[in-house]
Amino acid sequence: MARNSRYSLSIPDLTGRRAVVTGASDGIGWEIANALAGAGAEVVVPVRDPNKGARAVERIRDRHPAATLTMEDVDLSSMASVEALAGRLRADGTPIDILINNAGIMTPRKRLTTGDGFEVQFGTNHLGHFALTVAVLPLLRSGKARVVSQTSIAAKRGSINWDDLNWERHYDAMKAYRQSKIACALFGLELGRRSRAAGWDVTSVISHPGVAPTSLLAARPEVGRTAPTSGRRVIEWMSRHGVGVGTVETAALPALMAATQPETPDDAFFGPQWPGDAGGPPGLRQPWQPFRDREAASRLWAVSEQLTRVTAG
Repeated sequence: MARNSRYSLSIPDLTGRRAVVTGASDGIGWEIANALAGAGAEVVVPVRDPNKGARAVERIRDRHPAATLTMEDVDLSSMASVEALAGRLRADGTPIDILINNAGIMTPRKRLTTGDGFEVQFGTNHLGHFALTVAVLPLLRSGKARVVSQTSIAAKRGSINWDDLNWERHYDAMKAYRQSKIACALFGLELGRRSRAAGWDVTSVISHPGVAPTSLLAARPEVGRTAPTSGRRVIEWMSRHGVGVGTVETAALPALMAATQPETPDDAFFGPQWPGDAGGPPGLRQPWQPFRDREAASRLWAVSEQLTRVTAG
């Protein structure tokens, strides 16, 4: 049993199991991939930046010399790139035991769109992960997989902007981010319901990391941010002094718990347990109000199939 972090999460032996972790080139995703590799899993690391990905893989191997890691190329904002990755994974044929949909971007300075014309946060955070998950569903079914969809504390409130999903008329960066992360949670819960109804043998749960000084609010030229936000500097100070928020390592624990703990109930939601949900030890949480609308989840699934042209049929 591998142990992770100051909260001593025990991770079972994952030897012989394949895990796919998006967003593993740094931050929370790297911590997740590192912990899974340390527990013996073969970890597939799909990355947008191959140089950054190679450094991330090298860091994991430095800690776990016997680790089995495969770096793959993917840009979650591109449906063609997502389908190419899914095609390579299907051609390889190895069952996927764990899929952690963790990658994300947050609040670009101005409204940006993907190459497919979607608002970039909705297109990357939700639609990219929806398309990838559904496209590799045969491998998930073969592995009787655990799928973890990473949402955000920002999704405690807000809603899906059904009349303007791509925020073309009145763009608000934070509202669009909230929508994308509510969508991640609704998708994760709907995947579980559809799996049970269709007998797919896929367990789908959701998690959120709380608040930690990750690269989401750092300088990111791809979203037009040339310097860290003032909010990130505040979060760094709070994290360093143990005030209310977590560290990058502790922020990875809810997703790791969701992915690896036995007897995890369907539709489970994991997150930090301090008051305010921003930090603390990981554990089961009650789904927030925006996640409880089953009609919205079903509608989102249908819309996502139409937009991505990827179906589970």
